Amino acid sequence: MKTCTAAALLAACALTATACGGGPKVDPASLAMFKPLPATMDSAGNPITQPKVALGRQLYYENMISLDGTESCNSCHNLVLFGADTGSVSLGVHNKKGARNAPSVFNAAGHVAQFWDGRARDVEAQAMGPMLNPAEMGMPGAESVVRALRSSQQYRRMFAAAFPGEREPITADNVGRALGAFERGLVTPGRWDAYLNHVDTALAPAEISGFNTFVAVGCSGCHNGAYVGGTQFQKAGLVAAWPDTSDVGRMGVTHQVADRMVFKVPSLRNVEHTAPYFHDGRVRTLDSAVAMMARHQLGKQLTPAQINQILDWMHALTGEIPFDYVARPGAS
Repeated sequence: MKTCTAAALLAACALTATACGGGPKVDPASLAMFKPLPATMDSAGNPITQPKVALGRQLYYENMISLDGTESCNSCHNLVLFGADTGSVSLGVHNKKGARNAPSVFNAAGHVAQFWDGRARDVEAQAMGPMLNPAEMGMPGAESVVRALRSSQQYRRMFAAAFPGEREPITADNVGRALGAFERGLVTPGRWDAYLNHVDTALAPAEISGFNTFVAVGCSGCHNGAYVGGTQFQKAGLVAAWPDTSDVGRMGVTHQVADRMVFKVPSLRNVEHTAPYFHDGRVRTLDSAVAMMARHQLGKQLTPAQINQILDWMHALTGEIPFDYVARPGAS
């Protein structure tokens, strides 16, 4: 019987190989492209305080800041459903259809920008957008949101506590700051984070092999970092044309032809629970989404075995919803 020398072990343990009873191995350089999630996604410009978070949580579930009193942030980004919507696009006031798929709000505060086209620099700047969108919450202007909140004694108390010392704390900017403070705590660490923190048993061998496949086929070129995406913009249909080019993407923000069909790369955190996929919500199953990404972005036709391996790893990207943190507060 042959014994495993150090040289033989190194040769045999290349990425997905198993040697001397060991499991699949990961190249440290591949892992270096990823980081565990932070405990909170802090902002120097909007320090997190408990009164601010409590106010942001209340605002997140508030219907009175929609035109017909039926919609809230949670309507399209349901926090018990991993912060996303189950429809290709969401329905807003008077059942109007939105233009794009609603991405998850979990872990989103750490992204390079907000919205598919990146038109808001952070969650604080993003917050008022849905309230003023005629197909979402439908309020005619920021002053309407402020006026509605100032009519509530509870909100007067909560804004005063969250923004002490301000003569008039109920402002559109402070609405954004409060919602932003709450959303900066929407973090869902899971087994992938444990593995990155050197808990080698956190992932099953099949999941480790799936990660190796994910890297080997090129997916990690865009989906990397703490959020496994969310850090850059990329053209949809980089190699093979996207099926529908009617949405110009980031070009609508920058007015640069080079940004036509460019969108923020989505995070893959909790991806198995956030279908349907892509900016247009056109794909309902994760295996189809993986195959489509490989074809249109990498020019590769993945085998069913490769797709299943990648899906095995994606299961490990599902984190824990912080149910105590996101619990719906009492009605205002």
